[in-house]
Parts: sequence; structure tokens; C-alpha cells
Amino acid sequence: MKIRILWPAGHLTATLDVTPTAKALAEALPISATANTWGEEVYFDTGVSVALEHDAQQVVAPGTVAFWTEGDALALPYGPTPISRGGESRLASPCNVLGSFDGDPRLLATVRDGDSIRVELA
Repeated sequence: MKIRILWPAGHLTATLDVTPTAKALAEALPISATANTWGEEVYFDTGVSVALEHDAQQVVAPGTVAFWTEGDALALPYGPTPISRGGESRLASPCNVLGSFDGDPRLLATVRDGDSIRVELA
């Protein structure tokens, strides 16, 4: 499944794996939210509430589409966060991994805290 994430300065598409969280997210689309930034991560509330999956991860590759169950939020790291060690992308806590971006995740650097953000099926 593919999704598109749009914000005032750009957009990216991502390919999601078949997971319970990805299915719940797809059923809720389209979603509009307000972006938050944390180091080189963008996150925002989805209004979707799911359980932590057995293969949740805290350290992921830049460009991973993750779901932060503690905040009902998509977490989109494109580089280090304030708690990263070295250049890794370390999320605030373990997150469900949904998939990855098709293009350059560094485009997320153009998202500003407070930007409107939209997620839709691509």
C-alpha cells in the first residue's frame, strides 16, 4: 500500500507493509494534522489508537515510517533525534514499523513545527 504525505513545502510517498497498524491507519485516511518536529524527526497525531506490535523498534533507518503508539502518532525520522547516539535515528520509545519512504526522506527537513500536514492514499 502506498500513502502520500503532504505539507506546505513538499510531499513524499511511502510504501507500507501489511501490518495491523498500517491497516488501521489506511482505514482512517485521509488525515489532517499539525506537524511537530523533534531533531530530525517529524511526528503528528493521527487519531488512530493501536497496540505496540511484537517487532516494534526504537532505532530505525532514516526514512522509516513508524507509528508511535504512546502518542497515536506517525513518527517520520530522517536523521538523528535529540536522544540519538551518533548518526542513528532513535525514536522516543519503541514504535511499530510500517514501511519506508520511496523518495529522499531529507525532504522532511522542509517541514516546520506547526505546519499543516495531510496523509492520504497514493
